[in-house]
Amino acid sequence: MDTDTHLTDTTTPSAADQLPAAVRAFSAAHEARDADAALAALAPGAVITDVGEAFEGEQALRRFVSEAGAEFSYTDVVTRIARDGDTWVLGHHLEGDFPGGQADLDHRFTLAGDLVARLDIVLG
Repeated sequence: MDTDTHLTDTTTPSAADQLPAAVRAFSAAHEARDADAALAALAPGAVITDVGEAFEGEQALRRFVSEAGAEFSYTDVVTRIARDGDTWVLGHHLEGDFPGGQADLDHRFTLAGDLVARLDIVLG
């Protein structure tokens, strides 16, 4: 991946400020489980895949935002931000009461203009 932007210190405001508005908006809405706000950051026809499971269409996307991971308690720390053209990658480290107790995931956001066209969540 061409890392035009690669930051390991994501605790500073400048790191988060480099993210496109749609990525920031979707991420905040997903964390808050706010389906309306999350969908507002998505392009028409957007697709989300979560470790291989695809979510397409408004109802499925709403369900994903509202329910994905809701059965567990966990902390989620963004560990890195990288960019490759129109794709932004946020590395996440999760620890909680889910099977295995911890996981590293990459959230790969592909943009179409100012909106998120695709989000692929993959094991990091």
